[in-house]
Amino acid sequence: MAKLFPMKFRLCLLPLLVSLVFMGGCQSVYYSTMEKFGLEKRDILVGRVEDARDAQQETKQEFSDALEQFSALIEYDGGDLEEVYDKLKSRFNASEAIAAEVHDKIRKIEDVSSDLFKEWNSEIEMFSSESMKRQSRNALVQTEEKYHAMIKKMKAAEATMYPVLDLFRDQVLFLKHNLNARAIASLDTHTSEIEEEVRKLIQEMNASIEEADAFIASMR
Repeated sequence: MAKLFPMKFRLCLLPLLVSLVFMGGCQSVYYSTMEKFGLEKRDILVGRVEDARDAQQETKQEFSDALEQFSALIEYDGGDLEEVYDKLKSRFNASEAIAAEVHDKIRKIEDVSSDLFKEWNSEIEMFSSESMKRQSRNALVQTEEKYHAMIKKMKAAEATMYPVLDLFRDQVLFLKHNLNARAIASLDTHTSEIEEEVRKLIQEMNASIEEADAFIASMR
């Protein structure tokens, strides 16, 4: 079965399989189902890291777009205030949604990595060859070290989203309650702060994406 489906195609089946398997509410059944498609926990972990990395790429774009919309609002020189506000609110909602998605994908990485490392550690004891046992244990230690470095970067990048969201939320709520040209002008004092937070976010996201790519490469 595994030879009939390339890795990318098999990984695309995961959402459907997850919905079907989890109706039974059993994680072990989920893993057994994945194995029938040639997907071990290692493959699932790599797939989830790829998903989180892609979501972080999208996060950079969403927050950059939100900053651009905020900057356009600051430069408001007439027109439909309601329309300008709606655009900013839409960008904020999109940023909030992608932040939640990143958080969820990181949690899913932690779930499968924990199961993978437990399985790997227990299977080491099944070796009759001391040499193979030692090599496998060394490989596990190295993989765990790379994993922890990556997940630390991912969480650091995730943490940078929330200060930006807080700042954007404040601006959106303030405008909702005070939708006039004077209120918009007063927001200009927060521009540099938001720009700095978005800069930090992009910097941390880039570092996290780079770490994710390195981890993925090491697992192949």
